[in-house]
Amino acid sequence: MKDLVVGDGERETAVRLDNHRAELTGYCYRMLGSYAEAEDAVQETMVRAWRNVEGFEGRSSLRSWVYRIATNVCLDALAAGRRRALPMDLSEPSPGASAPGAPEESAMWIGPCPGGDPEAAVAAGESVRLAFVAALQHLPPRQRATLILRDVLAFSAREVAELHGSTVTSVNSALQRARATLAAHRGPADDPGTRPSDAVRRVLAERYATAFSRYDMEELNMLLHVDATLCLPPYAKWMRGVPDIQAWLTGPAVGCRGSRLIPTTANGTPAFGQYRPSLDGTGYEPWALQVIEFSGNRITGINAFRDAERLFPLFGLPAHIGPDSSPDTSATDGRRLPGPAPV
Repeated sequence: MKDLVVGDGERETAVRLDNHRAELTGYCYRMLGSYAEAEDAVQETMVRAWRNVEGFEGRSSLRSWVYRIATNVCLDALAAGRRRALPMDLSEPSPGASAPGAPEESAMWIGPCPGGDPEAAVAAGESVRLAFVAALQHLPPRQRATLILRDVLAFSAREVAELHGSTVTSVNSALQRARATLAAHRGPADDPGTRPSDAVRRVLAERYATAFSRYDMEELNMLLHVDATLCLPPYAKWMRGVPDIQAWLTGPAVGCRGSRLIPTTANGTPAFGQYRPSLDGTGYEPWALQVIEFSGNRITGINAFRDAERLFPLFGLPAHIGPDSSPDTSATDGRRLPGPAPV
């Protein structure tokens, strides 16, 4: 790092660099599929940028220059790693009545991202949705970067060419291939015409939270799309369809009965911290972060991330809730708990 004594110009540049941190975190998250790795990548980007700021000659914008650094950091990280995925990318659906088996500790799962304004996510084509981030992982790293820079962050083809050290023709060709690959890995629920408004999602999420807290299977069945999915990272198990989801909830997962849900936001969509009743009757313990996906006027996906010890602090969720918590207040009052800045 540079000496602690810096001039006004360097201080101003440091501030300008830091102004890009939130946007860069979103970019690195889409590239890497992990919020923790994205934060590390952004920190490394800032360190490299600060060390080399004297070499920035202004031939491109500061934004393009720092994105070039971030892209190289992500490409370095991806060179040694395996593709991250959701359970449905790795196996066929399994019966809901069967146990999940052992957790796949070695698997590289797509992780949830805290925050994201739901209205902004709808306007931006929901480019931080779990399904979209998972689909991105099918792209070669440079194509992935090209598609995100062009289609999500609205860089021009010339800017991306300069960033990659390539030509506009090469960028356009990579973008065309990336779009084709992405389309092959996205389903009907990703059609922009099926995306509900934020108001509709909010109502569906509140109804879901109330139904789940009351373990009202009839109401849950009405809210779920006929082909809805439920997955359980770090378990490879996932299921599709209302009958199997109900079989799971009333069978292996029956211990979730009586849970309390606290609302938050993940990947620009409603999410909930799920707390199961404590065995000693002293309240409710963290169990899973549920990230809910929607299409039309139905819920199409429940992604229940079981790594509560790591995720709940990240999403600003309490480590325990007391025995007097009621489903009507903890699940449906529309609170958004404090957490990291949205990407």
